[in-house]
Amino acid sequence: MAIWNGRVLNLCILWLLVSTVLLNDADCHSWKKKLPKPRKNLVLYFHDIIYNGQNAENATSTIVAAPEGANLTILTGNNHFGNIAVFDDPITLDNNLHSPPVGRPQGFYFYDMKNTFSSWLGFTFVLNSTDYKGTITFNGADPILVKYRDISVVGGTGDLLMARGIAAINTDAYEGDVYFRLRVNITLYECYY
Repeated sequence: MAIWNGRVLNLCILWLLVSTVLLNDADCHSWKKKLPKPRKNLVLYFHDIIYNGQNAENATSTIVAAPEGANLTILTGNNHFGNIAVFDDPITLDNNLHSPPVGRPQGFYFYDMKNTFSSWLGFTFVLNSTDYKGTITFNGADPILVKYRDISVVGGTGDLLMARGIAAINTDAYEGDVYFRLRVNITLYECYY
C-alpha cells in the first residue's frame, strides 16, 4: 500500500510540474501583444445632478434605495455604502453642462464598499447626434478615489453595433454630493460601423 501511495504522489507531482510548465506559456499579459488597433475613440462628458430634496427641476439622478432608515435625499455616511441611484443625465462633447447634449447616459450606480469610496456602474449612452445614433453599453467597478479607472464597453446598437472596448473615466469635477462630471474616453476595439 505504501508503494502505491508513493506512486500516486509521484504522479501527482509530475502532473503538477507538467501543468505548471504548460500554463506558464499561457501568460496572462500575452493578450497585450495581440490587442488590435482601436477602431474608434470618443471623448464625452457625463453630468450627474443628484436629487437632494430641493433641486427637483434640475436633478438628473435620484437615490432609489438606501440602508434602513436612511433619507432618500441624502447619501449615507460610511462611503455611501448601500445607496443605489438611477440616472438620466446629459452627455456633452465638452465639459460645459450647458453645452448642447449629444445623448443621455441612462442606468444606475450603487456604492458597494464600506471601507473605501467605490461604486459599481451599469449604464448605456443613448446617442442621438449628427455624428452617432445608437447606444454604447458599459458596466464595471468604479474605484472613485483612483484618478483614472477603466470600465468595460460591453455592447452597442445603431452606428455603434456590437461595440467592445474600454472606457477610461475620471471625475472631472464635483460639488459635494450634489453634482459630479465624468470625462469618459471611449476606445472601441470592435464596432461594426
